[in-house]
Order: sequence, then C-alpha cells, then structure tokens
Amino acid sequence: MEIKVQSIRFEATEKLQDYIQKKVQKLTRFCADIIKADVALKVVKPETAINKEASLRLTVPGSELFTEKTANTFEEAIDQCADTMVRQLQKYKEQLPKKDK
Repeated sequence: MEIKVQSIRFEATEKLQDYIQKKVQKLTRFCADIIKADVALKVVKPETAINKEASLRLTVPGSELFTEKTANTFEEAIDQCADTMVRQLQKYKEQLPKKDK
C-alpha cells in the first residue's frame, strides 16, 4: 500500500509522519486490498484549542473511503480517523461478493 502524507501550511515532524505510517499500515489487518492512503494534516483556526484537522482517504478496488476529524493533537485526530476507517472497511468488506473476502 502506498501512503502519502501531506501537511498543509506547516512541516510535519519525522515522529508524526512515522506515527501516521504505522497507524495507517495497521488498517491492512481489516482489508488487505487497500491500494493507496492519502493523509492530509492542517491547522484550522490556530487560536482555538481543538484545531488540528486530519483527513484520511483510502483507495480500495471499486471505491474510495474518506474520513476527517478535528482534535487537540494530530495524533488524536489520526486515531479517530483510523477508528472510523475500520468501521468503513468492515462495511466495505460486507458489501463484497462472498468469494472476494
């Protein structure tokens, strides 16, 4: 799976990028057919507390899955995105014909 991380209007640290890579890579346990993952990070309204926004777009055969979350930290936002994506992947797999599972 190809994982692309994009940080908008700031430079993501190596530690943050490694965290995202590990978290997104774990999603393959729920669906091995993931082709590509695009992660976008941005700071919305810097003066507010909950201002770190993360979006996660997965490309799977025949579909694209998307989630976006805002939290206090990018790690927390990525965790929330991953949790939501697990549910979306489970629904996606349920919709597949039986022999493709």
